[in-house]
Amino acid sequence: MKAIIVKRVDSGTPDTEEIQDLARAAGYEIVGEYTQSRKEDAALQVGEGKADEIAAAAVESGAGIVIFDNELGPYQTYNLGQKFPEGTRVIDRFRLILEIFGQRAQTRKAQLQVELAELRYELPRAEAKTSLAKRDERPGFMGLGEYDESREQDIKDQISNIKDELDNIALTEANRRDRRRESGFDLVAMAGYTNAGKSTLMQSLAADLELGQNDELHPDLDKTAEAQDRLFTTLGTTTRKMDMERRDVLLTDTVGFISDLPHWLVESFQSTLDAVYYADLVLLVVDVSEPIEEIRDKLVTCHDTLYERNEAPIVTVLNKIDAVSDDELAEKQEALSALAPNPLAVSGKEQLNLEGLRARIDDELPDWQRERLVLPMTEDTMSVVSWLHDHARVGDVNYANDEVVVDFEARPSIVQQSRAKAGELADADAPSP
Repeated sequence: MKAIIVKRVDSGTPDTEEIQDLARAAGYEIVGEYTQSRKEDAALQVGEGKADEIAAAAVESGAGIVIFDNELGPYQTYNLGQKFPEGTRVIDRFRLILEIFGQRAQTRKAQLQVELAELRYELPRAEAKTSLAKRDERPGFMGLGEYDESREQDIKDQISNIKDELDNIALTEANRRDRRRESGFDLVAMAGYTNAGKSTLMQSLAADLELGQNDELHPDLDKTAEAQDRLFTTLGTTTRKMDMERRDVLLTDTVGFISDLPHWLVESFQSTLDAVYYADLVLLVVDVSEPIEEIRDKLVTCHDTLYERNEAPIVTVLNKIDAVSDDELAEKQEALSALAPNPLAVSGKEQLNLEGLRARIDDELPDWQRERLVLPMTEDTMSVVSWLHDHARVGDVNYANDEVVVDFEARPSIVQQSRAKAGELADADAPSP
């Protein structure tokens, strides 16, 4: 479908690169672009003269949709719908983003989150329809849609039902995270602006999928992480086992951030963002080939999303160093030092400095504890030793004098479990009174 792009700014020169990328990601052909630098018009977003100009262009070009990079209020959408040719859709950047999400949603969770965001977007418009109807102003289909008195309550009921289902999914995933940690896995999440190269980096860091006896813990593991040069390739989460020597690490790729997202849209994807908020470590991936000011703005967006609720340490990863010179990389590291102290510079595509990134991940993850267990030799002892080999780094095992002595390193939770298992063996081996 042919589309016209519109962007208004209060002052300065409007930048339409991102909205163009979003429109193309949704499958639209851009046939016109209109910008304006002025204060917002309460009725039309842009000035009336500019709106008339866009309407004439829509007729001439045959555009079926006009996409505003600005957020449109319900009444602005209605007024524009009345001014533009019959049959022309009018949407803003958030409606466009929701369209892309809807195209990419594959899992039940992703589909529910998209539906929740769409309903939250529609609710104030349904309220506006009610107000217009009470004034006998019936908005047309391409404006706000026909008035339905029960629609507002239907939306609220659907929102409540979807939130309940997403809460149940979130509980299941929280339990899965706990079980993974109890099984000795560290959880690392990748976050960052959309199209920063997270999926490509995941492919380069991932090991094969073999997890042995722990397979049942990981029903969400994917054999491949899709990596394409387009926005929002990853909508939900993709988890792979990392290629690490000293630790068992699960790496999760998440939906990319984007600037100026409203609170309701971020909250709709809360279940997906939990994979970041409750990880043991977050890799904040940045496309270092972009201009410094653009990188800075995107880092601010990411920080705004992460720091309010994130519980884990954050390591900034400057990705795509194959696309910049050493001097440019050094200049950008210096310019971004306040937002990205001590970053790691890598290339997921060319697999540059990935060993340095693995070493940094190992350093930043929670410290493992050293432990020495003395186990009585019973018929269940070898199963405990086998469990330790699966969940810890076993350094030495000695058999002597009806005892088994195991030296190992593990997460604190695993050390606690091992002590409990040793205590159970000792109780079972104790002579009856």
